[in-house]
Amino acid sequence: MSRSIYLVFGAIAYLIFFATFLYLIAFVGNLSVVPRTVDRSPGAELPAALAINLALILLFGLQHSVMARQGFKKAWTKMVPEPIERSMYVLFASLALILLFAFWQPIPQTVWNVENGIGATLLWALFALGWLIVLTSTFLISHFELFGLKQVYLHLRGSAPAAPQFRQPFFYKLVRHPLYSGFFLAFWATPVMSVGHLVLALGMSVYMLVAIGYEERDMVGHFGDEYENYRQNVGMLAPRLRPRA
Repeated sequence: MSRSIYLVFGAIAYLIFFATFLYLIAFVGNLSVVPRTVDRSPGAELPAALAINLALILLFGLQHSVMARQGFKKAWTKMVPEPIERSMYVLFASLALILLFAFWQPIPQTVWNVENGIGATLLWALFALGWLIVLTSTFLISHFELFGLKQVYLHLRGSAPAAPQFRQPFFYKLVRHPLYSGFFLAFWATPVMSVGHLVLALGMSVYMLVAIGYEERDMVGHFGDEYENYRQNVGMLAPRLRPRA
């Protein structure tokens, strides 16, 4: 019975994540299909708005980074069954984003406004490309494992997860972190950049750069010299024209 319950829980966590991911696209892009966006919702005075927004970004960053560390996982799985550990992570990540959507304070002052039609279209194309890279990258590294569904499915069947293997599919031959590269494009490519949007883009960019440092330390711990060699020859967020000596 518990195996079926774990599967249902994993599926619910995944559906919440996917709905949250779609909302994030609309939130960052100021799309009218959602009620609240980075620039469209009730706001506070500048000092309070800035403090609230930075706190929301910090909460999101801490949740993502702390819960992904091996030391936390070892302690966490003493309380949470291991098959749903990843689903719990995904659920908490979604809740952190939902809190950000609900309490984000727009700061409407304009940083830049690209009125040229070609320029604006190019930026929207980069925005869409960023999200496409994000989603594609998750499938390249096992989308359903990344978001916890594979773990609960294998547990239902009584199978053990395979040992992690170091692979370099498609984008990963060009950059070490294409998922983050996609997010950088998605957060920064906009024809109208408000101060609030800039705070979000800067805050998420700082979080991603910090997260990369922790993730690469974990990868070196898992794969040793194999990952060190990969890191020497492949760019972090953009393709490296020539490998390092």
